[in-house]
Amino acid sequence: MTSKIFYLGLEPYSERYTFQLQYWNIARFQSRNVDYEIVEGKTIDYDKEIKVGQVLDAHGRCYYALTQTAELVRLLREGKVTGKDVIFSEDMFHPGFESLFYILEQIPTEDRPKVFTRCLAQSIDPDDFVHGWDWMRDYEKMVFKGLKNLGGIMMANTEFGVHAQIAKMDKMCPIYITGLPYDKNEVRGRVKGELKPLNERTRRVVYASRWDTEKQPHFIMDLIEKWHNEMSDDDPVEFVILSGSKALKSNNQDYVDRANQLEKDGKLIIKAGLSKNEYYEYLADSQVIFNCARQDWVSNTINEATTFGVHPLYPAFRSFPETCLNNDNFMYVPWSLSDAFEKLDKILNHTIPSNSEDINGIAAICNKQHETIDKTIDILLGNGSQYRYSPEQAYYKSAYENPNDPKPF
Repeated sequence: MTSKIFYLGLEPYSERYTFQLQYWNIARFQSRNVDYEIVEGKTIDYDKEIKVGQVLDAHGRCYYALTQTAELVRLLREGKVTGKDVIFSEDMFHPGFESLFYILEQIPTEDRPKVFTRCLAQSIDPDDFVHGWDWMRDYEKMVFKGLKNLGGIMMANTEFGVHAQIAKMDKMCPIYITGLPYDKNEVRGRVKGELKPLNERTRRVVYASRWDTEKQPHFIMDLIEKWHNEMSDDDPVEFVILSGSKALKSNNQDYVDRANQLEKDGKLIIKAGLSKNEYYEYLADSQVIFNCARQDWVSNTINEATTFGVHPLYPAFRSFPETCLNNDNFMYVPWSLSDAFEKLDKILNHTIPSNSEDINGIAAICNKQHETIDKTIDILLGNGSQYRYSPEQAYYKSAYENPNDPKPF
């Protein structure tokens, strides 16, 4: 029986969901009467801004994780973490993590706590920014092998489990499919009042992902130009980039230059430096959230948007069908500009019904991800065997009316 969960969260950045992540976990720990302790790291930058890197600040991530690990080592040394406890890190790339394996190998088996971590992308993802770093795969193998007899790794969806399988890492330690951690109640509570039906909102299409290469910004900019070239100005549509960064930034300046030109031409609006509450206010008065990423796995942007009843339009690519619950109202043929255009037209002109908060199951998307933290807690407490990944999970079982029918593998 687990005595206590020692939680190693991510450093908070106001422009990323990590700012809320620890609070979401604490709320769920407390609601379930779980004994827990937050292991804090030290922050190198107090303005909580990403200055070097794309997802988390390069220096900030390393400094926070290293000091966090140092604090955990102290707790281990003082006997405050026991063999009945469990350690959980929110990110697989956690500098200093190897010190746990080094220590635990040298103490009695019965004194070793369980250890779990969450794999958010890493080199297993061919479009992640670390994929080309040759040394990263060796680090990942160390973590997978180190966790073999200690605990396991949590992933957002079965498609990501398939990628781990292709990388031949699925046999190194247990993998669990949980979803992306999220708390719809905390997010929804930031905007007061009832949500307006979609057809009463501003005819606005928002883009809320990073403006980096793997998100394919040229695709949405092509869509914006096609829309302005082919649609009437009598019933205009706003295309808006929403960002928490102080200014629109990218790992490819061409994307930024083109976006700035589109804004000058009156075809695009760039809203940068938004607080979370300002961002949510925009969502609550928008009709569509558009995504054209090759890589998101779940995407916190779809969680937030569907919490506010915004109609998602995502590519039917990799993990997005699973995230979108295989609902074709929410997806377009990947990289087909004409199909994305036609689907967007249907949504904005309400050919797809849009008169309630839960249009065609919009809320079901965020509801599913809202379960992630509870699933995580179940696994940490030793009650989550049903979430263990197996290759068969990659197939849509409900497609078979008879469970005894032959499977396509």
